[in-house]
Amino acid sequence: MECYAGIDAGSTYMKVAIMNNNSALEGYKVVPSGIDCRRNAREVFDELLGNLGLSTPDVVAVTSTGYGRRRVDIAHKNVTEIRAHASGAIWSAHEGRKIRTIIDIGGQDSKVIVINEEGETKNFAMNDKCAAGTGRFLEVLARVLNVTVEELGPFSLQAESPCQINSLCAVFAESEVISLLARGKDRKNIIAGIHKSLAKRVSGMARRAGLESEVLLTGGGALNPGLVAAFEDELMMDIFVAKNPQLNGAIGAALLGKNSNGGKG
Repeated sequence: MECYAGIDAGSTYMKVAIMNNNSALEGYKVVPSGIDCRRNAREVFDELLGNLGLSTPDVVAVTSTGYGRRRVDIAHKNVTEIRAHASGAIWSAHEGRKIRTIIDIGGQDSKVIVINEEGETKNFAMNDKCAAGTGRFLEVLARVLNVTVEELGPFSLQAESPCQINSLCAVFAESEVISLLARGKDRKNIIAGIHKSLAKRVSGMARRAGLESEVLLTGGGALNPGLVAAFEDELMMDIFVAKNPQLNGAIGAALLGKNSNGGKG
């Protein structure tokens, strides 16, 4: 069976996706990136192939993307995150949805990509210089609030009166959250305020990039229902979550590899 692999070597997580010649997802793995991107990619790739009963000759093309894409030496080629996410969005969108904007909330950066009907990039914007607007922002504040990242979404949806978080800097926002806790503010309201602050920052970036509906949310942030709700409130439109939000880049990379090698679908 001919297959195509996409490896998204992110700064926080390594994502590997295997697609078949009909553009169906055969399998995937998501693991922490670790300190040795090159070795980690090889080990995860080999393990996934073994789990699927495949061997290296079955994989026609391996395409890497993400922060560490150039260090993945098993890749036949690498592509930018923008290209990979644009490619993955068309596949990842639910049937009937015509995605025109992708908002990707990653561990260390956030991206907004505006695409046309063919999935080609029209414009994009990135926040990779500051933790605010990223998964790291949520991780830092979750630690201060003594909750897990997974608990943030459910807690925020229970908020009755979200607090206002004024600081856009993660360091200052941490101090602000500590102050709110000292004043006896409910954690649920603080968490909802954090989500609102993050959504406002990224939505501003999206508008500057030329936001168009419909909007697809990808990355680890898309697994947070509270953040999804915050984006819907801020943008005043429905936000659609990718089928496999953390895999969008890896899937897109695999599909780009398939298309460049003349695969079907």
